[in-house]
Amino acid sequence: MSETAMPPATPPRARAEIDLAALRANVRTLRAKAPGAAFMAVVKADGYGHGAVACARAAVEAGATWIGTATPEEALALRASGGLPADVRVMCWLWTPGGPWREAVEAGLDVSVSGMWALRELVDAARTAGRVARVQLKGDTGLGRNGCQPGEDWAELVGEALRAEAEGLVRVTGLWSHFARADEPGHPSIAAQLGLFREMVAYAEGRGIQPEVRHIANSPATLTLPETHFDLVRPGIAMYGVSPSPALGSSADLGLRPVMTLTAPLALVKHVPGGHGVSYGHHYVTPGETTLGLVPLGYADGVPRHASGSGPVLVGGKWHTVAGRIAMDQFVVDLGGDDPGAGAEAVLFGPGDRGEPTAQDWAQAAGTIGYEIVTRIGPRVPRVYLHASM
Repeated sequence: MSETAMPPATPPRARAEIDLAALRANVRTLRAKAPGAAFMAVVKADGYGHGAVACARAAVEAGATWIGTATPEEALALRASGGLPADVRVMCWLWTPGGPWREAVEAGLDVSVSGMWALRELVDAARTAGRVARVQLKGDTGLGRNGCQPGEDWAELVGEALRAEAEGLVRVTGLWSHFARADEPGHPSIAAQLGLFREMVAYAEGRGIQPEVRHIANSPATLTLPETHFDLVRPGIAMYGVSPSPALGSSADLGLRPVMTLTAPLALVKHVPGGHGVSYGHHYVTPGETTLGLVPLGYADGVPRHASGSGPVLVGGKWHTVAGRIAMDQFVVDLGGDDPGAGAEAVLFGPGDRGEPTAQDWAQAAGTIGYEIVTRIGPRVPRVYLHASM
């Protein structure tokens, strides 16, 4: 085992172990689901909380040839890190007026545009930079977020992109869209969106657009909808070993291994009598004499407060549940009389190999999704990278 981030000499208050070997294996599993398509590793939101640079490098080692981010700032930081081969393409798609268009053009990023204002700002940046901008046109096929509306809006965007391309200012490298309900097997919106995407692509290509890639497949579509793979797939959460939806199966069912394990040493173990209130509001009162363990993690670290009274934790080989309110920096578990001692490991979630909870267990406890559980783990928790070298 090797690590790119060594734990400090003083034991950390908590740590998130990031198993890069598991990430590489997940990338290979996902690539095998779409053998005819290029692979974009999505590392937005700091790699879904796992660390964008380290995860991007590991994904490339496993065969990814594209990296995807949401914001241009994320993409520019990746390019500036020097950790990616020059031939790996980096794409970003969430822009606001006045964004760093020129910097993106000069860095050779593939940038997405969904409307005329964005295309105009990109063209101006290309003129200023004296370089051809790489642009991908996004169509709204039914998600109702970003993306150009079909019909007249799409026709106008395609036409202006072609004019800019004829002037040598842009190169249209891709046509793409995003599913709304690909994680719901058999939902009729999937076929409707796919059909509209084909129509929008056909229109653009019929007018002269020659994209390098056409893509719409996110994690669930990559795993279960081969007809959506086109030229490129862009898995996000599945790359980190978290199932996109319980409806599709568990991580193990999908052949994926969770990458993050979140642990902390108990800061205190103490004996208390029955009737003892625990944490703010005394929403939990000990039913009898017991021991309480203090876990030094809280909602400031990303542990969801909505999991108060329900979040699972493994201590000493046994599952325990958060007792009372999760506070900003700490929470309590009722150890039921066990006394593992201060410093004993509390495992909030991991792959489940040792019987520990998973991110999906915490998602269920908090009434949310696995995506949020891993992504929200904050910067106060150091990331320790395992198996950084292949």
